[in-house]
Amino acid sequence: MPDREFDIVLFGATGFVGRLTAQHLAEQVKGAADGVRIALAGRSLERLEEVRGELTGPASSWPLLVVDASDESAVRELAARTQVVVTTVGPYLKYGKALVAACADAGTHYCDLTGEVLFVQHSVAAHHVAAQRSGARIVHGCGFDSIPSDLGVYLTWRAAQDDGAGDLTRTNLAVTRLKGGFSGGTIDSARGQLSAAVADPAARQALGDPWSLAEGPRPSRPAVAAGGSVAGGVGALVKRATRALPVRRDAEGHFTAPFVMASYNVKIVNRSASLLNYGPAFRYSEYTDCGPGVRGAAMAGGMAAALGIGGVALAFGPTRRIVDPLLPKPGEGPSEEAMARGRFAMEITGTTSTGASYRTTVAAPYDPGYSGTAIMLGQSALALVSDSASLPDRSGVLTPATAIGMPLVERLRRHQFTFATKRTT
Repeated sequence: MPDREFDIVLFGATGFVGRLTAQHLAEQVKGAADGVRIALAGRSLERLEEVRGELTGPASSWPLLVVDASDESAVRELAARTQVVVTTVGPYLKYGKALVAACADAGTHYCDLTGEVLFVQHSVAAHHVAAQRSGARIVHGCGFDSIPSDLGVYLTWRAAQDDGAGDLTRTNLAVTRLKGGFSGGTIDSARGQLSAAVADPAARQALGDPWSLAEGPRPSRPAVAAGGSVAGGVGALVKRATRALPVRRDAEGHFTAPFVMASYNVKIVNRSASLLNYGPAFRYSEYTDCGPGVRGAAMAGGMAAALGIGGVALAFGPTRRIVDPLLPKPGEGPSEEAMARGRFAMEITGTTSTGASYRTTVAAPYDPGYSGTAIMLGQSALALVSDSASLPDRSGVLTPATAIGMPLVERLRRHQFTFATKRTT
């Protein structure tokens, strides 16, 4: 990539997660010998100045760029000035298309926080080939959805490959601990996806197909993504909402419930599987581990019911008007004290075509949707700039595992993230 004015432009720096990401980046470049050149971008100069005023060190003089996501010419100019654009401006299906197009055409690396299947599907269809030609890495899902899932399964696959243990087959992720919230932006994106599922059969199909973002042929036997895939129209939505019986885990007798991010995460992991060839029999699902006994059963049933009914409530106008006032708005977030109490842990179990079994633990002492996501997003951007010699030789519309891989794992480990894999049989 030819030398450009900036190394990283953070677009959407004035939102809640954008501010957290700016703060994280500012901490990373204090006294840094490599002198990463960063600018903050957004619609309001006044709000950008406010964000910059909260930063110290070199970050206190970062340039400010006033850019409206709906101004295509301004977005293209932005993409041409930097090596990497990192964006928190969503809903991405509404505000992100022009930016992805600009980055794919300009050979500019890009990372975001999207959890919107329909946006990524559009990105793959419209810009994968252009990004391959230009050398751009377009990396979707660089937050809690889907870095822990994607990198965790990636490490499981790598361990099996290193051992010569064959391809991955049945692979599951269990969320064993989750304390923290989901941002108003995430909820706003979910509204749009659910509304599209109700109105558009093609959208329902994409949201309900675990392999809708994959490259190449689908597996011969369809897989069902645990955790809230939407398929079958309004009747199916209602049926899913009212079918809240928990499922018992065979191995340990624990009860499980759908994991709210599974529908998106499964598709991102399956895209990685198709690009890296995890194996023709690879099957992946995610769920929340609610524990054993009566308490586990009650928790699983309640969680499944809440997720189902909540999804239906967000999908339809009349019920949405009731629940919207109860939910966080885009740009809002918890206090520092509340975020400090956040943390998450996940356990991935994978079997291989030779009968070997592996277990990967992914965990971090951060609020998953806020402080943890800001670290994951910021480190993704820094890896794209500073670790170019170690990155996979791959471009196009990618995933965290396929675009960055081990350099991102190592970066996150240095920030108290746990990624640990062991062979169990």
